[in-house]
Amino acid sequence: MNTPPAASAACTSDCDVLVIGGGPAGSTAAALLAERGHRVTLLEKAHHPRFHIGESLLPANLPLLEKLGVADAVKAIGMEKWGAEFVSPWHDHKQAFEFADAMDKSMPMAYQVRRAEFDEILIRNASRKNARVVEGCQVQDVNFLPGNGGARVQARHQDGSVETVHARFVLDASGRDTFLGNRLKAKQRNRKHNSTAIYAHFSGAERNPGKAEGNITIFWFDHGWFWLIPLVDGTTSVGAVTWPYYLKTRNKKSLEQFLQETIALCAPLSERLQHAQLTSPVEATGNFSYVCDHTHGSNYLLLGDAYTFIDPVFSSGVMLAMHSAFAGADTVDTCLRHPQQAAAALKKFDRTMRIGPQAFSWFIYRVTNPTMRNMFMEPRNIFRVKEALLSVLAGDVFGKTPIQGPLLLFKGLYYAASLLNFRRTLQAWRIRKHNIRALDETGAAVN
Repeated sequence: MNTPPAASAACTSDCDVLVIGGGPAGSTAAALLAERGHRVTLLEKAHHPRFHIGESLLPANLPLLEKLGVADAVKAIGMEKWGAEFVSPWHDHKQAFEFADAMDKSMPMAYQVRRAEFDEILIRNASRKNARVVEGCQVQDVNFLPGNGGARVQARHQDGSVETVHARFVLDASGRDTFLGNRLKAKQRNRKHNSTAIYAHFSGAERNPGKAEGNITIFWFDHGWFWLIPLVDGTTSVGAVTWPYYLKTRNKKSLEQFLQETIALCAPLSERLQHAQLTSPVEATGNFSYVCDHTHGSNYLLLGDAYTFIDPVFSSGVMLAMHSAFAGADTVDTCLRHPQQAAAALKKFDRTMRIGPQAFSWFIYRVTNPTMRNMFMEPRNIFRVKEALLSVLAGDVFGKTPIQGPLLLFKGLYYAASLLNFRRTLQAWRIRKHNIRALDETGAAVN
């Protein structure tokens, strides 16, 4: 890891690729590009290890970790996750899914990880592969130069010194900070979805027995859904993803009190946490769902959450971030080495970036619908539709497995069941439309 420049004077540097952010997307892209011989500078505003939510990986992450050379390191910190469990107050049973039952049987498991440890593994890997990694350094300004002049990036180190970096290409992997999305006024509220989250870590939570100990559990409740993610050291991550109106009802209650009262609304989760103790500060996040109106420019790409984020219900965030980094590294390598192929490479990147969010969003927009809940809680494998659904839950959405036919049939069954229960469907649609409306600080709806 490089040390910051001295505070006595500003400095300048040059690189081929400047990466903003050292999360899974930024660290992955930096490692891949440095490995290919490009001069890479990664600027990360925090210092690793640092806390981050989103601890549940998908089976589709594992081949990416193998390619990065960090699979063994992640295995050492991970809780094995062989499936997912759904609990509904409108059904008298739990429904468990095992990834081994997906169409591709080669990805039967994943891991639950502390993100502080996982993200540090990835950023140290980038440094080992000769990327220049600078922590405690926040990007403040990016100016894209005309023609093929690249970009001039200004960043401030924690000691107050300022560094100007001249880069041929910029990768925005700033996550929910969406640095370029905000600067270019490209970030937009997702009008099809809107959610907030409140979360914390607990010790002493009840776990499933045996092989299912590490499974993630999703609990539906009246105001949204909960996650319960077991971690290897006995800690359990618990969070509520709710409609915005619900978080507004907190008023002057502390976040801790509000989370505990919210958990009390879900009896099965309360039972799992009856002997649990809070071990971290409670945090809340609003404006969960957004999208930027483009994925790239002639000399920059938006990776992972810097481009879009919808909802964490299927634990897709880290997988999509890392997949975008692999696609981004290929794109940048082509643009820098073969400029005549840049337009085609950028067009391919754009298509790739949209595949994952589109695949997951159809389910995310409907996951609280009674018809969809019934299909999750009573799955049938007619024409392999359950296997295709499990492939989506495993993150296998990028075309290597022939899931499109069974998924189309699944969607057809969903629409048919919705029509057969038209009144319920119409009521659910009206409720959802009301729930996803944007609210201002007073709780009033905004356009």
